[in-house]
Amino acid sequence: MHPAPSIIAFSTFSGLGLGLLFWLGVDQTAPTGWVAFAFFAIGYLLAVGGLVSSTFHLGRPDRAIKAFTQWQTSWLSREAWASVAALVVMALYGLGLVFFDAQWMILGLLGAGLSMLTVYTTSMIYAQMKTVPRWNTVLTPVLFIALSLAGGALLSGRIAVALVLLIVAGVLQAIWWVLGDKSLTQSETTMATATRLGDIGTVRAFEPPHTGTNYLLDEMVYKIGRRHAQKLRVIAIVLMVIVPIILLLLPSPHIFGVLALLSHIAGVLTSRWLFFAEAEHVVGLYYGMR
Repeated sequence: MHPAPSIIAFSTFSGLGLGLLFWLGVDQTAPTGWVAFAFFAIGYLLAVGGLVSSTFHLGRPDRAIKAFTQWQTSWLSREAWASVAALVVMALYGLGLVFFDAQWMILGLLGAGLSMLTVYTTSMIYAQMKTVPRWNTVLTPVLFIALSLAGGALLSGRIAVALVLLIVAGVLQAIWWVLGDKSLTQSETTMATATRLGDIGTVRAFEPPHTGTNYLLDEMVYKIGRRHAQKLRVIAIVLMVIVPIILLLLPSPHIFGVLALLSHIAGVLTSRWLFFAEAEHVVGLYYGMR
């Protein structure tokens, strides 16, 4: 599928911001005063900025408010409600830390849970799509949550936790890629099953559906060469996991911690680009995708 920059930025930076808010919410000795204000400001800038960037992918961004109306059937709508709930609860929790030097732990834990629920609902927008077998797996939400927690741990200075979560996220990412490469074949979706003409004989396209380009070709049948995809996977893992781990093990953790965070973000952006670029929508069967 065509990788939209707004969705890549949204899923990367909102996950990072919500991951930071999660760790602030569960921290038994959370910072207070201006230090807390700085952490919450960073978390909100990333989370809200990422969520706002997603509206640029809409044909009519002014109608984004309608996303709240379909919560019974739409994961996008559930994401909208979960994000608002998380941001409101964490704002109240942060208010206590910043202005009253009070840690209302019940709000922190609730806000942390809602933050991860938001990440989960974001991932389910893609994981529930049976038309994209690569996404349609339980590993998709697990991977999104692992990356959010790892990035949040990095951003909040939890070095020991970040080291473990980076390894976990790297392993999950590698498994997700390996299983994803087999997903379309294992789904047993072919042109024969799509047209229900398989009982007659071998089904093949006599000629292309149309001679010009269209929305489906631009958005759903985006192709990336396998050789380039493999190189980008290596780059993503190196930047997302290996370089941050090496930097975190060096002395002067504050300096190298910033570099580790920047490297991790670059790696997640690369893996998230691949997340969309490698996704094979079954509509591509009509265009000779397989």
